[in-house]
Amino acid sequence: MNTLATTRMSSKGQIVIPKTIRKQLNLQAGTQFVVIGENDVVIIKAITAPSLNAFDVLIQQARQQAKAAGLKRADIEKAVEKARGRA
Repeated sequence: MNTLATTRMSSKGQIVIPKTIRKQLNLQAGTQFVVIGENDVVIIKAITAPSLNAFDVLIQQARQQAKAAGLKRADIEKAVEKARGRA
C-alpha cells in the first residue's frame, strides 16, 4: 500500500515525515536514514541492520570470495591495520 503525503522543510532544513508514513513503515524516533539528492529528486531511505540470518549469509559470501581471490587471514589483518593507520 503506497501512501502519498506532503510535508515542508523548516528554516533549519528539517522535514517531518507524516504520521501515516511513519506508522506504515514503523519508523521510530532515532531511526537513521541515508539521503540521496539529484536534480529535483530527494530520496530518504531508512537504514536497517540485516537480520542475523542475512548477516550470516553475507559473511559466508565474503569468505567464499576471499578464498576464491586467494586472500589469507594475514592479508586481511594487514589491510585492517593499514586502514586504521597503524601500518
